[in-house]
Amino acid sequence: MQIRLAADLQPDSIVDGEGIRTVLWTQGCPHGCKGCHNPQTHSFNDGVLVDVEEVIEALREIKHQDGLTLSGGDPVCQSEACYEISKAAHEMGMNVWCYTGFTYETMLQNPKHRKLLEQIDVLVDGKFILEEKSYDLHFRGSRNQRIIDVQKSLQEERVVLVEKYAEDKKISRYEKPSYMFI
Repeated sequence: MQIRLAADLQPDSIVDGEGIRTVLWTQGCPHGCKGCHNPQTHSFNDGVLVDVEEVIEALREIKHQDGLTLSGGDPVCQSEACYEISKAAHEMGMNVWCYTGFTYETMLQNPKHRKLLEQIDVLVDGKFILEEKSYDLHFRGSRNQRIIDVQKSLQEERVVLVEKYAEDKKISRYEKPSYMFI
């Protein structure tokens, strides 16, 4: 199985989810959100095809990471490959975050997307809406997006937000955000 990537794995991110993370940048996105910060990842024909096993091996070689973040593009468009990579990340002791323009509810309706949800710990869902953009949000770009505890949501059969991010918290430009480690 192959996956189309927009870039190499990016280790040591502290802005794409909690902790120190490796980011997998998928290529291809159908949403076309105005103001997207990764418009170069929208085309389904660009990027490079890579064997999923190669990605998993590269992930194994990266040390001292708390988790894997699926981003892009939209990783849900390559749900089967992302499922395999996420499953391997869990086996390596990492948690998995996923950013998607699809909603959790929409993902539940598609069997392949629902299967991917089984391997995701935290889902940041919903299209980026430029008019809702805010720098005062943790780990999301616009107020409409939700940070969902996927495993609790699947278990309780309702959307369960990650509590500490459920409400917007104003961050003073002089205050160190709680997710920064330096």
